[in-house]
Amino acid sequence: MHKVELLAPAGNLEKLKIACEFGADALYGGVSSFSLRSRSSKEFDYDTFKEGIGYLHERGKKIYVTINGFPFNSQITSFKKHIAKIAELNPDAFIVATPGVVKMAREIAPSVPLHLSTQANVMNIYDAEVFAEMGVSRIIAAREISLKDLEEIKNHLPQIELEMFVHGSMCFAYSGRCLISSLQNGRVPNRGSCANDCRFDYEFYVKNQETNDLMRLEEVEGEGTYIFNAKDLNLSASIDEILKSGVIDSIKIEGRTKSSYYAAVVTRTYREAIDDFYSGELRKEHYQEELNTTKNRGFTEGYLMQRPHSKLDTQNRVEALSIGEWEVTGEVLEDESFFMCKYKTYPKEISEIVLPPKSKIEACENEYGKIFKDSNRWLIRIDKIITKEGKELDSVHSGNLNPIRLPSKLPKFTFFRRKRG
Repeated sequence: MHKVELLAPAGNLEKLKIACEFGADALYGGVSSFSLRSRSSKEFDYDTFKEGIGYLHERGKKIYVTINGFPFNSQITSFKKHIAKIAELNPDAFIVATPGVVKMAREIAPSVPLHLSTQANVMNIYDAEVFAEMGVSRIIAAREISLKDLEEIKNHLPQIELEMFVHGSMCFAYSGRCLISSLQNGRVPNRGSCANDCRFDYEFYVKNQETNDLMRLEEVEGEGTYIFNAKDLNLSASIDEILKSGVIDSIKIEGRTKSSYYAAVVTRTYREAIDDFYSGELRKEHYQEELNTTKNRGFTEGYLMQRPHSKLDTQNRVEALSIGEWEVTGEVLEDESFFMCKYKTYPKEISEIVLPPKSKIEACENEYGKIFKDSNRWLIRIDKIITKEGKELDSVHSGNLNPIRLPSKLPKFTFFRRKRG
């Protein structure tokens, strides 16, 4: 049976490694402002991106390079040079968004497969057919498309791979077509610099045409209304319907600018969901519990089964981002003997251990602390806060760059978390 690919975001080299270790089959990311996440792409230069590609290929994983910006004429020469330079790094595919860039990439790097970005907004069989004829091997479907329409595209073009988003931020408009950011901040979404104006709080006013007086409409004082703010996509509960359809080749997680913990937990959760589907033992409540530990805007299933006009639960008008009930308290370094504090740590406090998939650890207790199991959860208690230089601290908070000794080695990129209380 052909197993669906799990595709995760690589916002920087560390997040690339984390998503890889937490179960991704492939990663996507980019260098330069020609990627649609220019903030994230600044985290990579050509050298670190090359290192990331090597890291993935050594482990049998793939990397798809985002070159999905919409170039101006003045950028075309630079765009061509960038494509040629990235092609030398041996990526597994380019993600591109426009017919012109498809043609450009085919001319410059004909051996590199082309994946069509969700920015192209493919919604029907004819648009899909046009890009297939141009040489695109995979279509990343618009977030607004339904599973039924995806099935029709696959039946019409069985040779085309289909990729769909299953988790992460949703755009207020058809993916990337919103111009609010450009209007208010001069930052153009289709060129990678969206200011996320849809997440801002807005106030309503009425104007008296005769006097030009403005009157603020009644709202909760000081809060405004998040009228454009879309909830986050979460299709973990529908993973069985998606995979049963047999038409999806890759499921994709959004979030190159999100935290390392997000990259780890969301990737691991969908890894579990995919593997559980093929073993016939889905745990939908478990997936939801895990995803709820990440910061989010509330969750929606988007438009997978219903059209946009028939959905009334896709907007969060109360807040831009939920704080959540969990805090990430630590992250284990690559040496596996020390961790960095991500929130605050005091002696004797207990945190839950979040391990990469299939990791095996053993219980231990010594002067530095204790690692133990309670029901199905591994826990850690730090008794002595000892830095790498051997100095003992009364407490440690995020921002303190001293690695802290572990009671025993733990797998690299393991996270600690604690419920707020």
